[in-house]
Amino acid sequence: MSNYNDDLKWRYATKKFDSTKKLEESKLETLLESIQLSASSYGLQPYEVLVIKDEDIRKKLHPAAYEQPQILDASYLLVFTANTVIDEAYLDDYMENIVKTRSMKKEDLSGMKDMIMNAVISQSNEAKIEWAKKQAYLALGNLLSSAAHHKIDVCPMEGFDASQFNEILELKDKNLDTAVIATVGYRSEEDALQNAPKVRKPKEKLFHRL
Repeated sequence: MSNYNDDLKWRYATKKFDSTKKLEESKLETLLESIQLSASSYGLQPYEVLVIKDEDIRKKLHPAAYEQPQILDASYLLVFTANTVIDEAYLDDYMENIVKTRSMKKEDLSGMKDMIMNAVISQSNEAKIEWAKKQAYLALGNLLSSAAHHKIDVCPMEGFDASQFNEILELKDKNLDTAVIATVGYRSEEDALQNAPKVRKPKEKLFHRL
């Protein structure tokens, strides 16, 4: 079994993917499950992930990502989107899922529902969307960690026009807003950065023990 920190040292934000080496469907499912299992505030998971393989869709998105080659060369493009409607109906769906999954009675969750109503649902729509986007980043972190463990390459990307992504993917009609994207596949042997030493803050500047 590989050492987890060694896996993280192996990982880097892949800039050049091998377009001829496609990610196997079984390995994609492993990565998607790691996203599904991500930590989320209250377990609400206020986001959805578009898994884009279609070349025509990616060609449309390519200019909106400043023509970065990863969009086209990677096996998949994952678009993490935040839910823009997080209301009582959304919360009720979550409560129903708990009831079904844990064989509980709905009335036993009334206290939990009231707490989430006060803490989340009562906030402004802008605040909820910003919160949802932060939750999506937690899921992205899980993807990066899982991919490193399975020796699959990922490039998290913020270099894109979210409004254009929303328009091309028709996300407004789906009550979704693009938060962050990631490309997934296998690195090219021509990507020089794969052998570059990882640059990080020294521990004494990063950690402060109190």
